[in-house]
Amino acid sequence: MRWGLGWWDAVTVVGSAIGLYVAFLIMLRIVGQRAFATMSSFDLAATVAFGAVMGRAVLGYTPTLAAGLLGMVTLLLLQGLFGVLRRNRGVASALTNQPILLMADGEVLHDHLRMTHMVEDELRQQLRLSGIHRYDEVTAVILERTGSVSVLRRGETIAPELLSDVRGSEHLAARHVRP
Repeated sequence: MRWGLGWWDAVTVVGSAIGLYVAFLIMLRIVGQRAFATMSSFDLAATVAFGAVMGRAVLGYTPTLAAGLLGMVTLLLLQGLFGVLRRNRGVASALTNQPILLMADGEVLHDHLRMTHMVEDELRQQLRLSGIHRYDEVTAVILERTGSVSVLRRGETIAPELLSDVRGSEHLAARHVRP
């Protein structure tokens, strides 16, 4: 293993890290927020494979300690930069998927499930994990930007500002949204 890293190799590592990071963000935007939400064994295997491919592509043919450190620093700086950029509403909406309503008033919105690449089995699992016993106990189920699922029970009205960024919120009956 070599310890050093030439200037051209350093530029290649940084350029590869930036290119792969941006490409990965674009792919996640296309696939949707469910991609890494709750991981099945298949999702975990895919994540490990993504990491191996990206790591190998960033470091090149002869990985060195310096290349590894430079790759990690570049990725962490990109993470921090995109974190700052996401504070801007326009940039945030371009970088992340909008939360989407999956169930409204106890009814599954199958078109929205398809858009998010979720199946009803996964939805039912989320309902069980939230302590739901019947569909009619549910006012809304929302797939959040992070890929996590929010389950809102019947009984309390929802403040409209909590639904302002949720795609499909018009499917909720007016009686569930606080005037």
